[in-house]
Amino acid sequence: MTRRYAIYFAPPPGSPLAELGADLIGRDPVTGEDRPQPRLEGIDPGRFHAITADARHYGFHATLKAPFPLADGIPAEALHHAATAFAADRAAATGPALMLASIGGFLALVPSAAAPEVTGLADACVEAFDRFRAPLSAAELERRRRSPLTPAQDRHLERWGYPYVFDQFQFHMTLTARLTDAAEHDRVRAALAERTAPVCRDPLRIDAIAVFEQADREAPFRVTGRYPLRGGAA
Repeated sequence: MTRRYAIYFAPPPGSPLAELGADLIGRDPVTGEDRPQPRLEGIDPGRFHAITADARHYGFHATLKAPFPLADGIPAEALHHAATAFAADRAAATGPALMLASIGGFLALVPSAAAPEVTGLADACVEAFDRFRAPLSAAELERRRRSPLTPAQDRHLERWGYPYVFDQFQFHMTLTARLTDAAEHDRVRAALAERTAPVCRDPLRIDAIAVFEQADREAPFRVTGRYPLRGGAA
């Protein structure tokens, strides 16, 4: 059994964005409770449940430091202490409003324009928490390389344990699996566009980082710590 941790952005519990995300994917990562998913016009409920399975497993979030097992000899408490210290020195990050987009067939909420503060926060998290990460095994490297990677992504994979960091990073909050059928993709996108419109009006604000944890790869991720970004506060 390999316990894994991640540093994610999760919207404030109870906020419109958090509630929408938990409702759409069918689980609240804070409480761990399943939620009934809304019925979307033109989408079979069973099919919608299936295409949100991966998002439900990870919890509604945006990746700042991708999941990793802890390095030998490092207790979970050390990671939480480091998250507390990091957040105390880091200011909240703001960006443009979110929008629904397709990323290689996956439907997700992404910034509607460049978001340098958000990218800067993600870059800082990748570096600050890398010392807690166990090195990738040869099997994990092989598994990752089954998906096509650019030379830059492969270098990031070897150095940072994840290919989509720094110049390869894209902030996104995943809602569905990859939808390869064009007609289904368009139906689901249209239905989700209507549902997500209310949370795509205000600027994005990341005012905390969250530690997510899973007991093993089969277990769903849960929030085990939320740390407000207090740097620069008067």
